[in-house]
Amino acid sequence: MSRIVLAASAACGVLVAAYLVVVHYRGSAPVCLNGGCEIVQRSRYAELAGIPVAALGATAFALLLLSTAVRAAPVVAAAAALALTGIVFAAYLFYVQLAVIDAVCMWCVASDMLLLVAAGASAFRLRSLLQ
Repeated sequence: MSRIVLAASAACGVLVAAYLVVVHYRGSAPVCLNGGCEIVQRSRYAELAGIPVAALGATAFALLLLSTAVRAAPVVAAAAALALTGIVFAAYLFYVQLAVIDAVCMWCVASDMLLLVAAGASAFRLRSLLQ
């Protein structure tokens, strides 16, 4: 069951992050219900070393999705570590949205929630494998 949850949340995460990557490179404003998405997407925090943060997210979600096809312990452990690292980075970015940018992107929050689900599923998957 954890593989299915991980696959579903990672697939949805790929879609959300890919949308933000497209918006980034088009230079357009994302569809947004609260007005904060464009502010966040145009901030200096939307890139890391010249790479859109959304592209890093899309890559991480794609790797998590790919990991569901493999049952080997090292791959399952790497997926759990990736998800945990993503949670830490997402928490930092959420803090930046609240405390520095003073705007919240609903797409980013959706991605964060999908990452939380994926991390939980990854942890359960790893726990099940190690028992």
